[in-house]
Amino acid sequence: MKKMTRVALVTSGGDCQGLNAAIRGTGKALYNLIENVEVFGMYDGYRGLIDCDYKFMQADDFSGILTEGGTILGTSRQKYIPGKDIVDDDGNSVIPQMLDTYNRLNLDCLVVMGGNGTQKSAKLLADAGMNVITLPKTIDNDIYGTDTTFGFQSAINIATNVIDYIHSTASSHSRIFVVELMGRDAGWLTLNAGIASGADVILIPEIPYDIEKVAEVVEARRKKGRTFTIVACAEGAVSKNDKLLDEEERRKIKESSMYPTVSYRIAAELEKLTGQTTRVTVPGHYQRGGPPCPYDRVLATQFGEKAAEMIINKEYNRMVAIRNGEICSIPLDDAASRTKFLPVDHPLIQVARSIGTSFGD
Repeated sequence: MKKMTRVALVTSGGDCQGLNAAIRGTGKALYNLIENVEVFGMYDGYRGLIDCDYKFMQADDFSGILTEGGTILGTSRQKYIPGKDIVDDDGNSVIPQMLDTYNRLNLDCLVVMGGNGTQKSAKLLADAGMNVITLPKTIDNDIYGTDTTFGFQSAINIATNVIDYIHSTASSHSRIFVVELMGRDAGWLTLNAGIASGADVILIPEIPYDIEKVAEVVEARRKKGRTFTIVACAEGAVSKNDKLLDEEERRKIKESSMYPTVSYRIAAELEKLTGQTTRVTVPGHYQRGGPPCPYDRVLATQFGEKAAEMIINKEYNRMVAIRNGEICSIPLDDAASRTKFLPVDHPLIQVARSIGTSFGD
């Protein structure tokens, strides 16, 4: 009798569309490609590994979940000391408990699905002696080494839809609307949704803005008879003045600010500079919810199938990725090494500039 292959599935960090599709793709491929296999679903992300809290997943558990949002396993965020440790609320390392669960279940591999932070923490699990394969999921698309992540296209669709709907009320009332989209460090989502929805101004973390320049766009539009302006603003957008400050100085300004987020500050400044009524829309976690779009369903399924193939071939401590349309894998060390910021010379930025979209610079 062939040796039993034991695999645990973990969904870690913030949820997004496509997690259940990835769980399904991995599970179905494992049961179809491996003769003797046991699959464990760890509850609530790393907490399940820490507490040895899991579900033994039968083949039927992977049916009927392709179109569901969120994750059937639940997820959570665990405190992470960059490059050093994963800790509990008291600062104690939880890696020994996770390794104990790994050994107790006699696992051959952990399949960890997560964003930028999860790739980094998963590397610590690999360093501790566990076999790890990761799948890149995030609506921010900021994971190094993959052209795209599952969840990203679904979030673009939602964010675009929000701005599409804002257009009619902005036009009817001749207002400026600042729509704040997710993206604390990288502007991929805001750039794509901004272009897709025809936003007049796109503000992203990688290109510091000058509020005077944004106001000039509003004035130029008014002179042409265009009575409204749409500003697509990433939550991590930063002004040119604030960019000159160090991280601690920016943190203090943020904590003392009368505005809950950057978009409210931008809206107040634009209203003062232009005299035009300005409103803010923050779709927030709405962008991470609901069913995955068809593209993400296909991509997450491809990633899951690739993970099963890698388990068969014992290709551990790697992240599944897509590059130039091909599903592949890269060393987890590389994926965890950096954040994939949006290059300021990216072709899409040039496209936006060429059609008259402003980046506030």
